[in-house]
Amino acid sequence: MGAGGDRAARTGGAAYRIKYDEEADVLTIIAAEEGELSHAEELDNIVVHLDREGRPLLIEVLKASEVVPLIVQALAKREVTVA
Repeated sequence: MGAGGDRAARTGGAAYRIKYDEEADVLTIIAAEEGELSHAEELDNIVVHLDREGRPLLIEVLKASEVVPLIVQALAKREVTVA
């Protein structure tokens, strides 16, 4: 996807949208189109925006061009480490 790219995806019956901002190098996954943002939690380069019940509304991957390949490599090895 190029700058401002927007792609719809579906998994397990749930639909979500994915956007990539090439200039900011941020991958955004919109998990819910509706809901009231309560707070966000950050773990390194991943920021999850949650509603009051703790459900994710939006997930941002910062430095996506660096982080996403590492996630793909880890999943290919079926190995994921969260520090």
